[in-house]
Amino acid sequence: MSTSAPNYPLSGVTVIDLSHVYNGPYATFLMAMAGANVIKVEPFQGEHLRSRGDMGGAALPFAMLNSNKQPVTLNLKSDKGRELLKEMVGRADILVENFAPGVMDRLGVGAVELHKVNPRLIYGSSSGYGKDGPYRDYPAMDLVMQAMCGVIDSTGFADQPPVKSGAALCDFMAGIHLYAAIMTALYERERTGQGRTVDVSMQDATYASLASNLGMLHARGDAAPARTGNRHGGLGVAPYNVYKTTDGYVVLNAPGDHHFRSILKVMGHSDLEDDPRFLTRTSRVQNFQAVDDLIERWTQTLSKNEVAQRMLAAKVPCAPVRQLSEVMVDENMHSRGSLQWIDHPELGRVVLPHSPLVFEGTERQPIQPSLPLGASNSAVFGDWLGHSPEELAAYKAEGVIS
Repeated sequence: MSTSAPNYPLSGVTVIDLSHVYNGPYATFLMAMAGANVIKVEPFQGEHLRSRGDMGGAALPFAMLNSNKQPVTLNLKSDKGRELLKEMVGRADILVENFAPGVMDRLGVGAVELHKVNPRLIYGSSSGYGKDGPYRDYPAMDLVMQAMCGVIDSTGFADQPPVKSGAALCDFMAGIHLYAAIMTALYERERTGQGRTVDVSMQDATYASLASNLGMLHARGDAAPARTGNRHGGLGVAPYNVYKTTDGYVVLNAPGDHHFRSILKVMGHSDLEDDPRFLTRTSRVQNFQAVDDLIERWTQTLSKNEVAQRMLAAKVPCAPVRQLSEVMVDENMHSRGSLQWIDHPELGRVVLPHSPLVFEGTERQPIQPSLPLGASNSAVFGDWLGHSPEELAAYKAEGVIS
């Protein structure tokens, strides 16, 4: 099995990845791009995201989250399949899964059993509501979690129905926290020599992101609006909104009084600096409609990029509202290597993300495109675990691997 160059932070760390879709695979993607050897274990039909590809739209997300991983197939419902998993665990550092609570235990390969095989193992688990609590057995996907966490109720306009976030916030929030929990446990193991189980719920991981909305609820109680449209979630900053331009929209934010004075100067309205409606953040919030009207009368005369360039030149937080097709070719992310053009063997020329984690002094690891289902069976079960071609053929004939 191939190993990472020794200068990557997780070089020499082996991860068994049993996770699927976004949550767990994003955590293990971060590990892979930090130099870990990630073995992606899938059922014979492939993990859920891989099998969604035939419905359209899922092939690229799978490629985005599974670069630099070694995919193998394994039937965990067979005795020999579980034996092979335990063989891998005996040589691994980390195992990651995001099945519903209890699934791994019912298969006989839960955390307790695997720690008997390898007490140094970091067992990372993520689910919708966590392993304990009254909701543990509720099915959960990102849409459901957005509803349960308050994301949907706080998104949209007050006079219209609630709207889900366009981004899969809960899945990726959980994936980031799962990575953090596993790395924390790995650090602890370096000091104690002992592994542990970490548990991350999507619900827990998302709650803090609603801080502004929760702050307004605390301050205003029943008078707090559930949804504030594009205005600040806590209605504590003005201007803070989306404004029309000749060719789209821009966002503009003035967290400090000096920012608003700069906005007035850019718009040619320095004469309004002493207007009591605009003098302080509090007065601007109290008169947010007047603030928004003043700004939009000006932004509607320019393109979104012209507005952004003028405001940014004055150090005002501002950005054009960009389409995904624009974001995919972002100059900044491509120059940093955060986004890269890759010739994918199945998808052709595509843009794939690298890890957002930059380790200064170490060049980014080259992106290795995601591989077909079971492409690393021989490398992992044969070369790494040491099973002969004859044994692998027998495993295949017996339905242990595909």
